[in-house]
Amino acid sequence: MRPPTHILVVNGIKVRRPVFVLGAPHSGADLLARALKRSPGFHVTMGRAAVAHVVYAFARRPSIMRRKGGGAVRVLRDALAEAWQIIPGACAECPASCREAGGVTGGGPCASPGTIVRFGDANPDLLYSAPVLLQAFPDARFVQFIRDGRDVTTDMLADRVSMSWFRTSMLSDETEFPNPFLGVNSSEHRDRWTAMEPAGKCALRWRSAVRLSAALRQEMPAGQLLTVRYEDMAGSPGRTIATISDFLESRVSKVALYGTTAPKVGAWRSRLKPDQVTLVEKVAREELTRLGYL
Repeated sequence: MRPPTHILVVNGIKVRRPVFVLGAPHSGADLLARALKRSPGFHVTMGRAAVAHVVYAFARRPSIMRRKGGGAVRVLRDALAEAWQIIPGACAECPASCREAGGVTGGGPCASPGTIVRFGDANPDLLYSAPVLLQAFPDARFVQFIRDGRDVTTDMLADRVSMSWFRTSMLSDETEFPNPFLGVNSSEHRDRWTAMEPAGKCALRWRSAVRLSAALRQEMPAGQLLTVRYEDMAGSPGRTIATISDFLESRVSKVALYGTTAPKVGAWRSRLKPDQVTLVEKVAREELTRLGYL
């Protein structure tokens, strides 16, 4: 018999059909998070420490999610419940990117309990926790972003936070393999990964992320996962937001997308060096081809 669905209550509001935004680093998830945060009825967090700690623990050690007893589900649900609390000063605990996306200039809160009907989260690298999220919230809706791996690599190389994950210490003796977070399949590849150029490591992360995204499309229940191309969002934001609004059955504001400095499509052509392009296309050729980027 299937156990009864757990209904989470935050600030007296039942969490129903929460929205989770997924994607590889710099794939466009932050743009949708911005739109959701400024949409009526939504309370969306991104980068809260309580959630980030859990997400990165799952990403680095996937076996935690497979342990019996439902501990991973409870831990992630509790972390989100903490992140979604609407109390004075709550936004002071959010990273600058979350406060800016919500238009918060002080300590917050960025939302009023009386107006909230949908919760969501767009924490970076939430993708690796998607199976646990579905167990924690069986009625959740997921929007995942796909972007050209060469553009993703370009922006990752310029992002200090993204590059900090490529320290040699990341592949310690306690590292689990295969390691989807770094895109390393076996301990035998540790030395090759250590010696690889940064562009190649970025390509591995993107390749692994899109493989997880493809698996989710096969595993998620029908009607709960929408895949969006960043290039469509950049080229036709109004049309893309309309599609997302239909999927979520809630009006999503497209105003927040206009006037933002969104990464340009095809920026890799002028920002990546020829040898970097060659390396990225070698590492991720199969996925770049399957997705129509090559």
